[in-house]
Amino acid sequence: MTPEAPAALPAAPDDLLSRVLAFLDMGGPAMWAIAALSVAALALVLWKVVALARLGAFSGGRVTARAVALWETGDRQGAMALLQGRRSARARVVLAAMRAAMDARLERPAAEAATEQVARSALAEAAAGLRFLDLAAAIGPLLGLLGTVTGMIVAFQGLAAAGVRADTATLAGGIWEALLTTAAGMAVAIPAMVAQHWFESVIEGLRHGMEDGATRVFVAQDRARAQPLRVATDGGEVVNWAQAAARAVAQARRAE
Repeated sequence: MTPEAPAALPAAPDDLLSRVLAFLDMGGPAMWAIAALSVAALALVLWKVVALARLGAFSGGRVTARAVALWETGDRQGAMALLQGRRSARARVVLAAMRAAMDARLERPAAEAATEQVARSALAEAAAGLRFLDLAAAIGPLLGLLGTVTGMIVAFQGLAAAGVRADTATLAGGIWEALLTTAAGMAVAIPAMVAQHWFESVIEGLRHGMEDGATRVFVAQDRARAQPLRVATDGGEVVNWAQAAARAVAQARRAE
């Protein structure tokens, strides 16, 4: 019975690192630039996921929806207390809308402008870093193409120097090594573009949520202001605030 060959041991970390370095060296400076771009893009994607989670982009805004529902029922203080101290973008914008709506000095356009300013700040915070992903998606293939062109130049220079003794296998090896940079550039650009579009869709949903919450706050406040305030007079009759004010003015004139 012949002994079985021992199973291949996994590559040591040093051996794996040397293989990665050798792979990067095959592509030349362009491959190193692509590798640095991929590391930066990956770090940015991870940071954006954490940042958007802190802004409540993935929570669905359940607490904010409860606060808006309380606001619509007339519980102004309860709604504002529910959002006080929360860090999500929806909560901050809706709380700003509630404070602006409660400020008697602000008309509807001024209150909306104040809320819009808070919303723009929250959206700018949510969109931070997306330009770099756009840059990575655009420049990755260009770096790969640059590496391929320079690699082809080197390969054909070697072929010309060899003259009649040129080996086609050597030329083919130089060409496929040069094409590695194009593949690497696309491998960086495609995930970066996918991540960028996904982040943009998440931010767009966040923007719609903020707009919906702020609009519901202002509509509820307008309805509350449009309803006549019922006031009881001395004679026991219940009238609205306009009639009560007119009667008070008439009584003051008669008293004079």
